[in-house]
Amino acid sequence: MDSKSLTDLWIMVALILLSAYFSATETAFSALNRTRLKTLAEKGNRKARLTLSLSEQYDKLLSTILIGNNIVNIATASLGTVLFTRLYGDAGATISTVIVTVVVLIFGEITPKSIAKDCPEQFAMFSAPVLWILQWILTPLNFLFSHWKQLLAKLLKLKKDSKMSQDELLMLVEEVQQEGSIDQNQGELLRSAIEFSQLQAEDILTHRVDLEAVPLSASKEAIAQVFSRCRFSRLLVYEESIDHIVGVLHQKDFYTGAGVSDKPLETLITPAIFVLRSQPVRTLLHQLQGQKSHMAVVLDEYGGTYGIVTMEDILEELVGEIWDEHDEVVQSFQKIGPGVFLVEGSVSLLDFCEFFQLDRQSEMVSFSGWIGEQLGRLPQEGDQFYYQNLTIIVRSTAQHRVLAAQVAVETRKGESDGQA
Repeated sequence: MDSKSLTDLWIMVALILLSAYFSATETAFSALNRTRLKTLAEKGNRKARLTLSLSEQYDKLLSTILIGNNIVNIATASLGTVLFTRLYGDAGATISTVIVTVVVLIFGEITPKSIAKDCPEQFAMFSAPVLWILQWILTPLNFLFSHWKQLLAKLLKLKKDSKMSQDELLMLVEEVQQEGSIDQNQGELLRSAIEFSQLQAEDILTHRVDLEAVPLSASKEAIAQVFSRCRFSRLLVYEESIDHIVGVLHQKDFYTGAGVSDKPLETLITPAIFVLRSQPVRTLLHQLQGQKSHMAVVLDEYGGTYGIVTMEDILEELVGEIWDEHDEVVQSFQKIGPGVFLVEGSVSLLDFCEFFQLDRQSEMVSFSGWIGEQLGRLPQEGDQFYYQNLTIIVRSTAQHRVLAAQVAVETRKGESDGQA
């Protein structure tokens, strides 16, 4: 091999190294963690700050990388054809095509991209200074390509959507948890916070049939008995019926150091906050905070009392169940046999569907209400029906409500819904 051919060969090696540089840089900038770079930049890392600046103009960055990569790959192919034609005559073009393709594919594409994917931030910071210079040199070409892209976007009516959906955010949390960056408790807290924005007051309320309330005309002895029995710190006060709430009675206002307050009940109650059942929980939280209140009365579409939402209900959606010394431990799903569970009627339909992996196909809020919907009438003890792979038997009722039902998971398929 003469000196000219040897020179061409070394130039080809340099071009392949440049191809590897551009390929690895493209992968590094597409896979880097911006949060990690921001942390390094805040600590004074100049290369991290430069890398962040380049990544913020990704279109311009990408066109610079692709222009550079295509130039060196075309130059490598052209120089290889000249070199191998000089050495092997007419067969040189074919030999050059095979050898250059294999070499560029292995050493200019696959290998550098694989390495850059494993350490994207480090390689991006390594390549950033040179890339910044190339980006400045290729500014005219980048300008043309930028306007060409805008023209294509208008012609094809393309719209950029960089927002992440709730499902994508939940998937991201799941991936981060599986990687070990956060533990299970942190993952649950993040998922609760993401899903929190979709909740409405009716999703977390305590229904009117489970409320503790006293009439405005009640004697103080009767109110004291209710406080003692229910152990709640607040009671709703109504006039004529529970659909006409006039305020909230706090236990600390009802009792004084000497016993029950001798003030009239009307002066002890505080105004109630009223909200619609469709009000988002996030705005309800701000409303309770702004009015320094602990409880809101939820109204139905007719203005009647539908239930209540407390600050504790809202916080439990974020951090899980909050227990105090007066709470009774109740198992909503109690396993009583192989594939057989005793389910509380007060369980939300959403929790029931999640537990038995069902699609929620009803607007009912509670499991008890859903049973009545499936039966088409008021439920009674002993009622039985099938739903998908479940056999559901009503075990106990009170005031036309299901207190508990037995749910057996079966393998049967194709069973029609409805009463047996």
